[in-house]
Formats: sequence, structure tokens, C-alpha cells
Amino acid sequence: MSDGSFSVWDPERNYWRDKEDPAGRQDAYVFTPREVWDGLQASGGNWVCNGLLRDWAGWQKENGRAFQSLKAVLNHLSPDEGELLEPGALTRISLTDVRDMPTIKMPYGVEVPILHASAGMRRIIALAYFLVWCWEEHLKAVELKGLEPETRVTFLIDEVESHLHPRWQRSVIPSLLEVMQQLKEDAKVQLVAVTHSPLVMASVEPSFDAKQDVWFDLDLENNEVVLRQRPFVPMGDASTWLTSDAFDLKTARALGNERLVQKAADLLDSDVVTKAELDDMQEQLIKALNPMDDFLLNWHYIRKSRERAQ
Repeated sequence: MSDGSFSVWDPERNYWRDKEDPAGRQDAYVFTPREVWDGLQASGGNWVCNGLLRDWAGWQKENGRAFQSLKAVLNHLSPDEGELLEPGALTRISLTDVRDMPTIKMPYGVEVPILHASAGMRRIIALAYFLVWCWEEHLKAVELKGLEPETRVTFLIDEVESHLHPRWQRSVIPSLLEVMQQLKEDAKVQLVAVTHSPLVMASVEPSFDAKQDVWFDLDLENNEVVLRQRPFVPMGDASTWLTSDAFDLKTARALGNERLVQKAADLLDSDVVTKAELDDMQEQLIKALNPMDDFLLNWHYIRKSRERAQ
């Protein structure tokens, strides 16, 4: 969820299949942001999950399957090859906290305790941990029951771009669609993601398959929220997505520059305008816009054409 909390449902550990013992199994595991890191206790006092900090430290000391899976998932969810999420050595961050604290190796050569990492890093780290934790606990459950591991996984993610750098926004969806293959090669993944990011929309263009993928748009129409399926048409870049049906903006400019450009366009359309007004507007446009801005280039051309015609 967008606030850092998680909900987890496993058909082998939560109530669904086992009709003989419904009372002993929770409907789902729901973690607050703090429980993600420090662990979750059931109502009876048993620990359902040790939490990211203790599990990571324990996995790293054992250096077994769970830690190898964690490293693989972190690597796959990294923003790019030049900024990999790689575990560092365990450390301590306080004289009053005796927990061994996991660290992340930063691109500039420093190992930073994960509690001190950026909000975007902590969100992806938490997601990587939960994928591994869910899978490890699922494997233990099916082993006890003598069953085969599940192959179908569904992600429901709110505000998938939350706290993420633009570079990460471009890679997070493709990475999530493929990350389960790091844990099980034949995994089938369904991803339902909510976003307000044009970069996220642009990032799925290479992989969007109209036969199995779909885009729904939420709009406010006549004071009612309407959910509508729309055809997915590649826009080419994030700025074009901003002016599409997904975001409904007139332009991708800053709001002040958008108003300035509209005012300049109105001047060009006006039959009565003075040279002083055009000079003043041109000065404002040159100050506000990039020299190669399409509107500014068109402004120069149209103004010169009008002056020649006069």
C-alpha cells in the first residue's frame, strides 16, 4: 500500500482451502509500516513474521537459500545496472539497540544501514523482503503438507511510483513482472497497479500486450467517479502521456508557462495588437522557454510572417 503497509494472502497459510481448521488460520496477514520492519504477532502472541530487520540479519548469517533469493530479487528490482541494490555487512546503529542491522552498498562506496536509506530504497527493499518472505514461508507450508508450490502470484500495488526516482519509475513495472522468475522459473504473475506517473505509463509500452493486458482510467464525470477501460495507444514519451486521456493535461509545461503560452497564442490570433505588446510577450517567452521550444520557434516564424505581410 502507498503508506508502506502490506497485506499478504497465501492459500496454504490463510483460510481458504483448509476447511477442517478455519479457526486456526487468519484470513490474511496485514502489516502496518512498523510491523513490516519489526515483525508481526498474532492475537495469541505467536510471531507470524520476524520482520525485515531480524529476518534479513538471520538469513545473511545463514547464507542459505533465503539470502540468495533476497540478493537476486534486490538485484532485479534495482533501478539500473549502475545502481544495484546489494547487501553490505551487518552493523550496529546504536548502543541501546542490540539488533544486527542490515546495510546496503551505495554506488559511492559506503554501506548504509537500511533504516537510513532513502524512502524510495526502503520501499523497494521492503517489497523485495516480502516477496522472499512470502515465498519462503509458502515453501515451508507446502513441504509440511506434502503439496507442490503455487505458481500463480498476484500483486496489487497502490501508487507504484511512490517515493521512486524517475529512473526507477521507468523500470519498476517491468521488473515486478519478471521478479518472481528469480524465485520460481514457471511463476505466472498478474500485476494490478495504480499510478499517477506518466513515466510508469510510458515504461509499459514495450511489453503491453492487448491480448492479456488492460488499462483502466479513473475520471470524475458529472461529480461521479467513472472507471473506464481505454485502448492502450503508445505515446512515445512521458510528456505525451501527460496530455493523453490518462492525465488530461492541456500541456506538459509548468502551469505558469502554460498560461503564458496561451496568452501569447491569443495575441497572435488577435486582429488588433501593437508592436510593443508583441515585443513584451516575446521577451517573456524568451525568458521562460527553452530556445528550441516548439512554441517559441513557431512564435518567431509567425511574427516575422505577419510583419512581412504588413
